[in-house]
This record gives sequence, C-alpha cells and structure tokens, in this order.
Amino acid sequence: MLEKKPVFPNVIEINYQSRQVLGCNVYLIYDDQEWVMIDIGYQDTVDEIVELIRQLDFPLSQCKTVIATHADADHIQGLAKVKQMLRATVSAHPLAVAPLEDGDKLKTYAEIEAQGIHLEMPPVKVDTSINDGDVINIGGLELEVWHTPGHTDSQLSFRLGNLLFSGDNIYRDGCVGAIDAHHGSNIPDFIKSLQRIRNSDVEWLLPSHGPIFRKDNNLLDSTISRLEGYQHMADFGTCAVDWPLMDEWEDELASGKFPE
Repeated sequence: MLEKKPVFPNVIEINYQSRQVLGCNVYLIYDDQEWVMIDIGYQDTVDEIVELIRQLDFPLSQCKTVIATHADADHIQGLAKVKQMLRATVSAHPLAVAPLEDGDKLKTYAEIEAQGIHLEMPPVKVDTSINDGDVINIGGLELEVWHTPGHTDSQLSFRLGNLLFSGDNIYRDGCVGAIDAHHGSNIPDFIKSLQRIRNSDVEWLLPSHGPIFRKDNNLLDSTISRLEGYQHMADFGTCAVDWPLMDEWEDELASGKFPE
C-alpha cells in the first residue's frame, strides 16, 4: 500500500501524488471510505491512475461518482474506460451531456483537422446532471457546484471550504483555458466567472492544469482586464463581441477620408 500524500486534508491530486505529470489534474476528494474523482484525462493513462488509486487503498467500489469538469478531450477521453473499471456513475453539467454521450469530436477538441489532431472520443453515458448550487455529499463533506462558463459553456468548478477546484478558468501564470468558438467559449461569460472567483472568499485555487496556488486578486484583476480587451479584438473572431476598427472605418468612409 502506498502512503497517501494529500495536498490538503481529504484531497489528493494524482500528479502531485505520483510526482510526475500524467495529464490534466485528477483530484480525489474523500471522507471515510467514500470518494469522488474530478476528471480523468486521456484514456492511455487510465490504467496507471486506477492502479495508483488501488495502491492508495481506496476501495474502488466506493467511488461515488466521476465528475467531468467540462467536455474537453484532455479531461474526459478516458471517462468511458474509467466508468467501466470503477463501475461508477458519471456526473457533468447538462450542456456537457450531448457531446459526452455523442462522442462529439469537434466540440470536445478531439478532432482538429488543421493541426492533424485525430483522437478517439469514446461516448459515455452521463448518469447525473449537476448544476450551479448543487451539493455533492462525500461522507461528511459537502462539495458545492459552481457553473463557471467561459472556457466552455459546460465548465464547472467546485468549492470545498476554502478550496475551489477551479477547472480551466485560470492558472498560476494568469493564463486561462483556450478561447475557441468550436467548444463553446464565451468571453463575457468568462469574465463573469473570473469575477465570481475573484470576489469569493476562497483561499486556494486547484486548477485543472498545472500547480495549485493561492488565490491572488491582483492576478485575477490583471487576467480579467486582459479578457475585457479580448472582447474587442478581431484576434478572437466570433468570440469577440465587436471590432471597433470597423466602426472607425465606416465613419471614415462616410466622411470621405482617404489613406494619409
């Protein structure tokens, strides 16, 4: 049996536990014999992760549910496989149900033709839809569900006391999850989600990628300001809300202004 190395009481993160990067962050939240898993990552690491969980002496039959933070392949490609291995239920936001159950390669980022990315996306049945304000009980613990859209329309975060499992909302360097129309990104929603995190009294952010870090309001303010600018930049295509240059050009044409 391996020694458990929790990052916080009742919380293990698989990359920290194994001291190597196995993919996205995979969190186990546990109390007594009951536990849940947040995300699983790619299917080629499922066997290794499940074996590690077994060696940590978690009873596999006591996995209450496997949660998908959102329907991106790097978080959930292994979901069907781990569901079968653990004989556990799968929980996700209602907007993640269709892409998960259909194995939608485009919306899940499993298929990006221009970059030669062609991943399998095994469909998986979602047993429970969870949404903002729901509470998942794990032994004596209460995990509060937050809907924090922006990166995707189905992005979920989860509060446990002073901890927030914050998904792909923000990382320690101030970067955010990819903004792309194909998987449901929405910049105004992203800003609202970041403002919600910024204005909360949580103390630690446990993201879906990279290191865990203390909530830093200055970092969040800087990121929010950057995304506010993204709303008005052609760089972000249909995710932008407008392009002020086009308004300026229209005025210039109407006034008869030529290049100077």
